[in-house]
Amino acid sequence: MAALPHQAALVQGPAPTPSTSSSQAAAAAPWAPACAQQRHRRRRAALRASSTGGSGGLSYKDAGVDIDAGNELVKRIQKLNPNIGGFSGMVPFGDSFLVAGTDGVGTKLKLAFDMNKHDTVGIDLVAMSVNDIVTSGAQPMFFLDYFACGKLDVDTAEQVIKGIVEGCRQSDCVLLGGETAEMPGFYSPGEYDLAGFAVGSVKKDAVIDGSRIQAGDAILGLASSGVHSNGFSLVRKVLEVSGTSLHDTAPWAPDTSVGLSLLTPTVLYVRDCMKMIGAADVRGLVHMTGGGFPENIPRVVPKGMAARIRRSAWEVPALFQWLQEAGKVPDSEMFRTFNMGVGMIIVVPRSEVDKVLGLGIGAFELGEIVEGSGVELV
Repeated sequence: MAALPHQAALVQGPAPTPSTSSSQAAAAAPWAPACAQQRHRRRRAALRASSTGGSGGLSYKDAGVDIDAGNELVKRIQKLNPNIGGFSGMVPFGDSFLVAGTDGVGTKLKLAFDMNKHDTVGIDLVAMSVNDIVTSGAQPMFFLDYFACGKLDVDTAEQVIKGIVEGCRQSDCVLLGGETAEMPGFYSPGEYDLAGFAVGSVKKDAVIDGSRIQAGDAILGLASSGVHSNGFSLVRKVLEVSGTSLHDTAPWAPDTSVGLSLLTPTVLYVRDCMKMIGAADVRGLVHMTGGGFPENIPRVVPKGMAARIRRSAWEVPALFQWLQEAGKVPDSEMFRTFNMGVGMIIVVPRSEVDKVLGLGIGAFELGEIVEGSGVELV
């Protein structure tokens, strides 16, 4: 990532295999040279925007998540393996790349425990990985899950897996297998954790890495369904300080409860992205995950260019407006923590905009690529 922070970098020689068993290492050896590009390792990028929130408002750090500490870890990991920084990892396989990604659901699981609703977090789990690998232009092929608990509740686990199967169906991939780990004394009663792993493929001449992005290109967006699976530590902190219960009627959605609304699953963008890729010259795709606008968009924009986003281009959903007001969260913190209603960002030449808008997938214009750096909210 140090040399090519927003693009794939071919690594000459065997791929690094820290904490890998001998059998896993033997299986990995034939893939050298490998293209190592992992979504979890990223650098900070500047966000230039005015802050309208109160100076005493909540931040992600107040909720227990220190983004700066995470970025410091990224810097140290880059010293061990500099060839990282994208949304997913790649290894050559014939005339294609195998593309892999891994992620979890985060503290959104706490809401599932409190609401005793477990049939949608599996969709979130699939979405967080497949939405990452599709940014390279890859079609997901299969998915693996890891379900860990203190004491196995078969009915709950079945509901979780039901969601995973549905997520795979919507992404046109297969649930290949997984691991159920029962670890007494490690998790609180009734709680569990999830991790997921997706693998897809893309032809070598069809990889989308942002390298062809140039000034004047248009930035488009696809709407999110809500918070998705990032920022829930701050969400829960806002609920706490505002005295709002998960069972209260949602101020932003009067026909449902706070808890059920927040459990709305992450959108699966695979089919829409593959449709765009087949119809237009897509030069960059950005999955809006942890880090929001300032840390995700620059991962695909070449050095010397910036993303200019027009805040008037879309209406921030009422959910985020309520979170900001109830928690007195500054603008900069909102855009750094949440997707703000935009779950996937697409960069295409200006001449291709009408093609994408005409696909019927709900795409809308957000801004353009300009000379500069970072993200500009205007």
